[in-house]
Amino acid sequence: MNDEREIPTGRLKRLAKLVGVGARTGASLLLSKDGSAAAEHAATVLGSLRGLAAKVGQMASYVDGFVPDEHRAAYEGAMSKLRAAAPHSSPTAIRAVVEAELGAPIDELFARWADAPFASASIGQVHRAALHDGREVAVKVQHPGIDAAVESDLRNAGVIESLVGSLGPKGIGVHETFAVIAERFREELDYTLEATRQEQFRRIHVDDPAIVIPTIVHERSSRRVLTSSFERGLPLEEAVTADVALRTTWAEVLWRFVFRGNLVGQMFNADPHPGNYLFRPDGTIVFLDFGCVQPLVDPELSNARAMHRAALAQDEATFARAAARMLGTRGGSFQVAVLAYVRRCFAPIFEQPFHIDRAYATEVVRGIHELKKFIFAKDKSFVALPPGLVFMNRLQFGFYSVLAQLDVPVDYAAVERGILGDAGLLE
Repeated sequence: MNDEREIPTGRLKRLAKLVGVGARTGASLLLSKDGSAAAEHAATVLGSLRGLAAKVGQMASYVDGFVPDEHRAAYEGAMSKLRAAAPHSSPTAIRAVVEAELGAPIDELFARWADAPFASASIGQVHRAALHDGREVAVKVQHPGIDAAVESDLRNAGVIESLVGSLGPKGIGVHETFAVIAERFREELDYTLEATRQEQFRRIHVDDPAIVIPTIVHERSSRRVLTSSFERGLPLEEAVTADVALRTTWAEVLWRFVFRGNLVGQMFNADPHPGNYLFRPDGTIVFLDFGCVQPLVDPELSNARAMHRAALAQDEATFARAAARMLGTRGGSFQVAVLAYVRRCFAPIFEQPFHIDRAYATEVVRGIHELKKFIFAKDKSFVALPPGLVFMNRLQFGFYSVLAQLDVPVDYAAVERGILGDAGLLE
């Protein structure tokens, strides 16, 4: 996909395109046998819009259960192109951003600069370069106009919500939930904040040699330009062909990265995009992109730790009580249903070893949709997902889908005992 058109930033123009995607996609899912035409159309439109719209397409490419099974192959094929090579901005426009942000010409800032990006995503694109001291670096630069495009998408909240319903049930608390979503997405536009968070994650995992997080080059970074050490590794598409032993090692590393960050570091990277992982033959993984990070604070932190400890201890009653506190349930049929759902999400810890496969990942995504029936039925026991947890769903859906592609049984409970034990958090 080689598209250097300017990003449409006007709210109404973007709204019209988003509505068109929804209408055409919906019709195709009803009338077509494979949905290929609608998938290709959606990938093209969402890619050209970039911003939050492109994130919708990227999710459709890797989250099991996002689209009906009979159309999954068509959407994965079309949307994976968007994931791997989103439309990019022109070399002239990107150079202008870099030089304006860093205050000098490109050839003074870098000894070598590749105009062709090696990766392009919803907010920015990444260029390979070298510093004058010889260090190879990756330079992430925001698409010109992306800040206005994101604001337009946030003002088109209703359409975005309809396209990403997998984030959680709609209904009560929508305003508060969307406020959290808007805050996280606006933060992604601040690469200075991302640099700070990237360094925080490096400190959290400093004693784990299997977790590699690129080093920030502060003198070549700003709000719209982020320069880090250039790291190599295999994409997920190639990693899934490795032998079972290596895929098992990688799955364990992924689990440590996520849950040491959540339960010990008190923050989680809420963007489990497969392109954010580079897998190495020695069992290490390079972790990229720390733009969408959700702090985990009390009472959510204490309840999350209690749930994980209870799962490790096979203590169903304590687990249920902690989950009920976390979700703020108030009894009734909804509590029964949502606690059963959460318990299913924790199966990888309760059952050792556990094989996260595509069927299980799809079950987790579809389960959240089943809970929506309590809204439609106007069940009085229904409570909305606490706003602070909305990105936890996004993490869980995407993370489990990545693990499903590695497709190996793992003793995740043993991995987690090591994480909590080392931090002194096991009772």
